[in-house]
Amino acid sequence: MRFTPTRLSGAFILDPERREDARGHFARTFCRREFEAHGLKPDIAQANIAWNARKGTLRGMHYQVAPAAETKLVRCTRGALWDVIVDLRPGSRTFLEHIGVELSAENGRQLFVPELFAHGYITLADDTEAAYQVGEFYAPDAERGIRYDDPALGISWPLPVEVISDKDAAWPAFVAARAS
Repeated sequence: MRFTPTRLSGAFILDPERREDARGHFARTFCRREFEAHGLKPDIAQANIAWNARKGTLRGMHYQVAPAAETKLVRCTRGALWDVIVDLRPGSRTFLEHIGVELSAENGRQLFVPELFAHGYITLADDTEAAYQVGEFYAPDAERGIRYDDPALGISWPLPVEVISDKDAAWPAFVAARAS
């Protein structure tokens, strides 16, 4: 795997190093030693998938706080999505900054999401599936979210939102979320 640091400290884009032959290709998507060598927590508490029927489906922006703050390793196993993370770490030099990365079944790219980063994505194709390896167990009491269209974040989504859950549509703006 090739680990490319992003401008958000601790967040990495991971690209597979494919070994190809007449059968197709093989690539590693996780290696504890490689994660540790890059200073990343290689813990996996859960592995999840999310299937999305329609292009323009938005999931996010989610995160968990202590004592259940979580890392995520996200990849797209079918279709394509635009994945966005926002740095919510108090005192971080990139506090409230975000990046977006296209993840697709074709490019095999992954995104490592550090603790206290909000995470969400919009599907770029129908029939899109995302797979997550999560570093902490889901804890409803620690779950938080912020609005995907919060003007304070300035996220420019590549498509209009066509499908979103009531829960995700109801997350507060970041300023209101911080106050609670």
